[in-house]
Amino acid sequence: METPTVRWRRLLPRTPARWAAAVAVLAVLVGGGTWTAVADDGPPAVQREDWMLRPGGVEIDTSYFTAGGSGKRPAVLIGHGFGGSKNDVRAQAEKLAADGYAVLTWSARGFGKSGGAISLNDPEGEVKDVSGLIDWLAGRPEVELDEKGDPRVGLTGASYGGAVSLLAAGYDQRVDAIAPVITYWNLADALFPDGVFKKLWAGIFVTSGGGCEKFEKKLCEMYERVAVSGKPDAAATELLTERSPSAVADRIKVPSLLVQGQSDSLFPLGHADAMQKAISANGAPVSVDWISGGHDGGDSETARVEGRVGSWFDRYLKEETGTDTGPAFRVTRTGGIDSTDGAALKRGASSDTYPGLRSGGREIPLRATGGGGASAENGTGTGTGSGSESGTETGSGTETGTATKPTGSAETFRNPAGAVPPAISAVPGVGGGLSQLSSLGVGLSLDFPGQFGRFESAPLATPVHVTGTPTVRVNVKEAAGQDAVLFGKVYDVSPDGRQQVLPSQLVAPYRITPDQQGKPIELALPAVDHEFDAGHRMRLVFSATDLGYASPAEPATYTVTADGPLTVPTAPAVATAAATLPWWTWGLPAAALVIAAGLLITARRRTATPAPDPALTDVPLQITGLSKKYAKSVDRYAVRELSFRVEKGQVLGLLGPNGAGKTTTLRMLMGLITPDEGEIRVFGQAIRPGAPVLSRVGAFVEGAGFLPHLSGRANLDLYWQATGRPAEDAHIEEALEIAGLGDALARAVRTYSQGMRQRLAIAQAMLGMPDLLILDEPTNGLDPPQIREMRDVMIRYAAGGRTVIVSSHLLSEVEQSCTHLVVMDRGRLVQAGPVAEITGSGDMILVTVAETVSEPLAEKVASLPGIGSAVRTDDGRGLLVRLDGATASRLVADLVRLDVPVTGVGPHRRLEDAFLTLISGGAA
Repeated sequence: METPTVRWRRLLPRTPARWAAAVAVLAVLVGGGTWTAVADDGPPAVQREDWMLRPGGVEIDTSYFTAGGSGKRPAVLIGHGFGGSKNDVRAQAEKLAADGYAVLTWSARGFGKSGGAISLNDPEGEVKDVSGLIDWLAGRPEVELDEKGDPRVGLTGASYGGAVSLLAAGYDQRVDAIAPVITYWNLADALFPDGVFKKLWAGIFVTSGGGCEKFEKKLCEMYERVAVSGKPDAAATELLTERSPSAVADRIKVPSLLVQGQSDSLFPLGHADAMQKAISANGAPVSVDWISGGHDGGDSETARVEGRVGSWFDRYLKEETGTDTGPAFRVTRTGGIDSTDGAALKRGASSDTYPGLRSGGREIPLRATGGGGASAENGTGTGTGSGSESGTETGSGTETGTATKPTGSAETFRNPAGAVPPAISAVPGVGGGLSQLSSLGVGLSLDFPGQFGRFESAPLATPVHVTGTPTVRVNVKEAAGQDAVLFGKVYDVSPDGRQQVLPSQLVAPYRITPDQQGKPIELALPAVDHEFDAGHRMRLVFSATDLGYASPAEPATYTVTADGPLTVPTAPAVATAAATLPWWTWGLPAAALVIAAGLLITARRRTATPAPDPALTDVPLQITGLSKKYAKSVDRYAVRELSFRVEKGQVLGLLGPNGAGKTTTLRMLMGLITPDEGEIRVFGQAIRPGAPVLSRVGAFVEGAGFLPHLSGRANLDLYWQATGRPAEDAHIEEALEIAGLGDALARAVRTYSQGMRQRLAIAQAMLGMPDLLILDEPTNGLDPPQIREMRDVMIRYAAGGRTVIVSSHLLSEVEQSCTHLVVMDRGRLVQAGPVAEITGSGDMILVTVAETVSEPLAEKVASLPGIGSAVRTDDGRGLLVRLDGATASRLVADLVRLDVPVTGVGPHRRLEDAFLTLISGGAA
């Protein structure tokens, strides 16, 4: 067996630009394949052969990667995510090939250039294809064999590719190791959990596959049948189960690294738990890794995960026994913000044994608090508390015993006719950003009055870190004796009760049949990793509806009685690392803001909206006397008496130090919070939450959430479909031309650089070509070339007569890209006007001349009366002169007397100088 002496994986280029410079295309046709060499700065070169193979009777498009000579090496198969192709995993394939593996990637049936219909990893379809690909690898001279026809081979892949890795290990005994990522154990359990139809994700599944007609006929018929009825039948469950890894649970006996996402309402953590139990029971080594992101978006931790997968294969394919494969269990925890750069702080927690989902259970007594008449609440801090925040309770769970006994505590609520409006937990593709923010005390959740029951703990005396699945015993009754469909979730409630956060934005569905009703049953809540701080409460909510699921259309009345405490797993063996792992800044995704603005309005009381102002019909924005006080403050203002106006075609820079009130102003502008005084008018319409004129406003706040395994174009298409607006109104092509993403639109978003993600997020904000575009820190995390590209995007957008408002800390970029400025400090307007006007004031004069200025001449000018200094410009054809008593006209007269060939004289001051002067009070 060949063991490289140099770890080339670490030396490969890490940026698309360096790869492009290193690629040498030889364009040599070999049989049915194309051979390409990808050269690095030194050997070994990575070679790629593209082949159309027929491993299972269907033409499959493949790429084969090798490097480093003719020695024998193990092989790795990498599958792609649903809706993608082999191109999505090329970068990982090249890294593994350079590290001494023979790597084969392929586009699954119905995807990319491969033929056939999508059959959802059918053992006689996609799984049979994988076995055929293993046959092909066995015939390659450079692939190491365990015996004739049996290559040393491992499989990895994310989501769809992760599931086929598990299935291949169950159906083909030649597989030696696997590393599935964010995938499912039982697809029926994923799409029909507890017999409840996960309609939103199922619809996205079909759409991202290209539509129902792209699927095998019986799968299409099954989906349409369930989508119409809103309830899965036995045949649908059986069909999906037989194509799931759980069907061959007793036959998966290879070392398995299981990577699952915390931000994942499609395949939650329970799937990895089921995998671990089954595979470890077969006697195989298993490690479980809970990453921060998932199918809902968020940080996929790509570099760390791929590094761990590489180490896993080094150990179990190359048999490098000294390789550290990591702990048996690891979880990424997020908490707090780095004050220096705004980055979320991360750290890993681990244990030498897998704790499962119910380790270290702690009982938390609950009492009913009343949900039927309470106002709807959200996780942004703007909701109102119910009567439970009176401060009359003390203690923490079983430690104090002061909470009201839960037995007999009952809540009655209704499922509305048509199951609308639905409660909101996860929003697929958006929730990942929200779920990560939930660890920082921010989130989005919505429960409607009369549609949920609520049980609450006393304030916690000490912090409680929940790792796993909380459980509770309840007694459920449906008044008419029909099935009860409920959705359970546990909120983290602040001490004052005004803010509630839904950890990872997850909810658990339950279908409780009549024979289960009227007696205690145990319900499992979503598995999470979340810290509840001391003084906070745990709030258990059962809702009759949820946006992501199908609820009965018939009205129903449910009564839920708590039959015991909430038991939360604390996994005491899991220890958090001391060091933090910061990562690039992200915030609430723009898509979530749009959805939240539209949905939250239905739960809030409307106020009278002022009549439109005809005189402002063509004015993009006018703010008049705007004020907003800090919460619970009578005299401290976040924004105070702010007034300014923005015209068409302007690129307005909103500037100010931290705490100046910029973010508060933008949130009021987008209708997310209501001002205490003053008004905001967009095209003459007064802004209120959910105001129709907001459809003319596009907004981007850092870190938009995307479905990582779909292409950029597919993400934009799905986002626009979710708005419910006509496809022809999207103007996708126009937005994409401005964003300048080119061919990258066809690639999976998880392969994008930070700059490409930023441009895709701005393209998403530009869908529909809104007349007013709001960008908050659009250049965060970008390198200088990417910043320049972002500047061009903003300028091109405004060039069409639209208006852009950008908030940024990069003053040099604002100076180059903005036409006008609004400078704020401590909530007040300091100055507003054209950039040139603001930077042009001051005592620095730029003198341009017709020939090069000599150093002696500069010294002579500096010695003139009333001149503080005179310095040559970088090109030598000008002077920067600081006046110290002299006037500009006097300076010109002196220069003429010295025979200086003056071609121009004007004020000169950098925006940075002007900004510092303004906020220090010099020009206030």
